[in-house]
Amino acid sequence: MDKFMFRPIHTQPVITQKANAIHSGKTTQNRFSAHLQTALETDSKLIVSKHAKQRLHQRGIQITDERWQQIEKKLQEAKKMGVKESLVLLKDAALIVSAKNNTVITAMDREEAGTQIFTNINGTIILDQ
Repeated sequence: MDKFMFRPIHTQPVITQKANAIHSGKTTQNRFSAHLQTALETDSKLIVSKHAKQRLHQRGIQITDERWQQIEKKLQEAKKMGVKESLVLLKDAALIVSAKNNTVITAMDREEAGTQIFTNINGTIILDQ
């Protein structure tokens, strides 16, 4: 009962070719570079959530591409100042935007926004042009 049996398990060594390892490293680096570039490009792109898209459509709010670019630019400035959640006021709309995630959370027209109380907002961007 006091005897223990020890039987080592022998495994086959894994053999890889150096040429394949070097080649796969370059591919991995290229994939990483491409992924990093995509991440950097989308860092400034504003994402409109499904909920916000529905609200924009329901309320008939139209925002031009030029206006979206202005919002993105101002949001990046606000992000550098430490803003995490922002109220973006446009001439005919109000948007709640997560600067941290670059995501439009919800949208409403200015008339509706006038009767709302906004909480958990630490920055406001006014683009009333």
